[in-house]
Amino acid sequence: ARERPIMLAQAAPARMESAQVASDIIVTGTRTSGMQAVDSPAPIQLLGSDVLQRTAQPDLVQSLAQNLPFVQAQSFGTDMQQVNLQMRLRGLSPNQTLILVNGKRRHVSANVSVAGGVFNGAVSPDISFLPSESIERVEVLQDGAAAQYGTDAIAGVINFIMKKSNRGGSLNLTGGQYMDEGGKTYSISGNIGLEPFDGAYLNITAEKRHKGKSFRGGTLYQWYGDNPVARGNIAKYPNITNAEYYPQMDRRTGDQPVDIANILYNAGYVFGDFELYSFGSYGHKNAKTWQNYRGPNAVTCRVNTTFCQVGPGDSTDSTGTLRLYSSTGFDPFQTYSETDFAFTGGFKGSINNTTFDVASTYGRDIYRVGVGNSANAQMYARLGWTPSDFDDGSIFASQWSNTLDLTHEVDVGLSEPVTIAGGVEFRHETFGINAGEEASYWGGIGAQSLKGWTPQDAGKYSRNNFSQYLDISLNPTEKWLVDGAVRHEHYSDFGNTTVFKLTSRYDISDAIAVRGTVSTGFRAPTLNEGFYSGVNVAPDYMNGVMAPNGAALKALGFPSLKPEKSTNFSLGLVLHPIDRLTITIDGYMIKLRDRIVQMNQLYGYRGQYCPPAGNTTAIQPGPLTVCQPITAARPDNFEIYNQALIYNAMLNYLGTPIPNTILYLNGDPSQGRSTDGSVSMQTFVNGLKMRTQGIDVAATYSSEFGPVQVNWTLSGTYNQNKVTDILPLPAGLYISQAQPGLTQLFSDDDVISAENGNPRFRVVAGANVRYGKLTVNLKENYYSSTYTRTTVAANYIPSGANDIQPGAYYRQYINSAFITDLDVSYQIAEPIKVSIGASNLFNKYPNLTSYQYNREPAMRRGANISGGGSQTGSSYGYNGGYYYA
Repeated sequence: ARERPIMLAQAAPARMESAQVASDIIVTGTRTSGMQAVDSPAPIQLLGSDVLQRTAQPDLVQSLAQNLPFVQAQSFGTDMQQVNLQMRLRGLSPNQTLILVNGKRRHVSANVSVAGGVFNGAVSPDISFLPSESIERVEVLQDGAAAQYGTDAIAGVINFIMKKSNRGGSLNLTGGQYMDEGGKTYSISGNIGLEPFDGAYLNITAEKRHKGKSFRGGTLYQWYGDNPVARGNIAKYPNITNAEYYPQMDRRTGDQPVDIANILYNAGYVFGDFELYSFGSYGHKNAKTWQNYRGPNAVTCRVNTTFCQVGPGDSTDSTGTLRLYSSTGFDPFQTYSETDFAFTGGFKGSINNTTFDVASTYGRDIYRVGVGNSANAQMYARLGWTPSDFDDGSIFASQWSNTLDLTHEVDVGLSEPVTIAGGVEFRHETFGINAGEEASYWGGIGAQSLKGWTPQDAGKYSRNNFSQYLDISLNPTEKWLVDGAVRHEHYSDFGNTTVFKLTSRYDISDAIAVRGTVSTGFRAPTLNEGFYSGVNVAPDYMNGVMAPNGAALKALGFPSLKPEKSTNFSLGLVLHPIDRLTITIDGYMIKLRDRIVQMNQLYGYRGQYCPPAGNTTAIQPGPLTVCQPITAARPDNFEIYNQALIYNAMLNYLGTPIPNTILYLNGDPSQGRSTDGSVSMQTFVNGLKMRTQGIDVAATYSSEFGPVQVNWTLSGTYNQNKVTDILPLPAGLYISQAQPGLTQLFSDDDVISAENGNPRFRVVAGANVRYGKLTVNLKENYYSSTYTRTTVAANYIPSGANDIQPGAYYRQYINSAFITDLDVSYQIAEPIKVSIGASNLFNKYPNLTSYQYNREPAMRRGANISGGGSQTGSSYGYNGGYYYA
């Protein structure tokens, strides 16, 4: 990744306080010196530091998404997803957007998203470690730039330009919370510019930020309400009513508590036409995420065995007396301690018509993961004792990149000199897993909620990348610009690739210009995707995410991951119909092959589809409780959900038998057990071909009404994703002919979510009004409706023959919405400004999941309603209004 060195003597351009500053000089997407955003041959949007601070969001991802409609932000995640929310451009994966800081590639997080949803598989830099106070502006290139910056820049580039002032400073205190409950947030940040000696600058930013927990969960009707299951459970475990938060013990849905401390510096020394520079950041994050509530029956031991004697909280089943680990149940949480740092040093300058920039960057991210308020069920069952807190181990990722960039201008008699740029890069990347303490994985399933990483999981993996690029920009005529780039890269694990980009712009007149681009891309899988593994454990299920490059997957016939490849096309207009009005319209199409996704769950055992009692084809011998019969209507469910190959792969991975508490073999309904137990696995695969197409529109206008200045902005996007092909399962696995959607690498539900889970239309209209010391910023956001495919509850009672039937599918919509953001600021003294504001001023929530088809049947049968029916996939969040000062 490159930052073209600008001429050191060049004065900084004046800037308006506006969401898109068309007149700014840009350094992203071009090698030509002094180009303005409005003259760019590719679409690029700019955000100033003032805009980021006005949103006052506790996360930089949300700040970008509120201002740029083509940026989609993740609002909810589970487990580690929740502490590293992701963003993506144009509906593509976060992995396909390249993040730069001062033009240099930012290292990725050690975290890999494996908890489901359209952001699954995300492995991108954790930009929460970039305090808004340190940022001068953000340049967002909405175009494939793989040939210019790195072959993984398929969707575009986001370049964070740090402040470099050597005088002055600022102190920013912010506090806020949601209108309805929780989310109390505060931050204190400061920025100072220093001049250590003549010609030098040192700009330092420090920040301390806290984001409090919010709760948007629901009631656990398995333990509460007038239904047979709850009545039986309360009669058997009467102390459950003393559980903390009863009956809303499932605390997963909502913001999770996060504390971050950051420090960032940007320094340099300018002498003549040369500059020595360095910048870096160091940050630490502590967070925890709540997990599924475990009932009193989840962890028990059999009384009068060697290590399990009579004690408080005893319970009786058909085979004897059990001692309960907790008579009120327990709600585990996962804990994370993340350390992230990066440092860059470089030397750049100009000799005659040639500029150069040589730099070295090292970045590293470490996640230390634990589980609290939990138990090891196997340890308790066998030893009568278990810890409640566990060290699960850690994951880490690092990147060391070294770059040399050269730019030379040659006058060949055209209207402008030809700009020739070229350079080389060497990059070394690592990813690794460190094992946890033995108690975290003892007995095979380990700590409830997240099994610790074992010594077999542990390892360190690395690769090298060497790349060269050439970029030529010329003006055949005064009105015509042509820019072409070619890049060759060699990966030590994926071999060679060559990508290109050809972009052109023609100014028909001062009022109309046309521009277009064709390019290719090549994204090698991250090491995280290739080597991450982990197992989530609940009382009634076990799901393993297996490393694609591991032996278990090879034995099942899965090939190793291979790179994604893309072809991008775009065509646009730049219009200046009247003075001070700029309009850009850009259409695009991206064809993506071998897209890496987390595949559909493959089951080795799923209790509701087990064979009838006494059937000898059961995975383990023993009488089985109520099972869904194998009927003519669904003849192959047993084969789909009881694949011995999958079960054996999980056994080999665990190295120990899978407990009956997971399988519910010999299950006793009187103990609150059902036939919902399951064993499944997933991995990352090259599963899809996709086509993404859309249109981005942006307009800016500046007006004056006497002493009142108003900057108007309007931006919108239409984006459509289409899955054009799903690759087949390996031949050795069961492939259903009657229900092919259940035995695909990517399920039909996931396809519908990928195609319809983000708004097709997104519009942001804003007005920034300045009158003396008063500033008012008003934004109106529009989100079109989205939907996913959902199953009607099994015990739903149809109203008639024509009504939808239990087990059938229906579309669960998140309705379209207008969201209003308002910020009012007043300069009460020369150095002091006070602001109050609201994101989602009118406290708008997405509609709940269907009461008729899901929530009412769940309450009636005593099932748990995850999130209380909240639709956590909403693009504008599910917490309601956020108010701050």
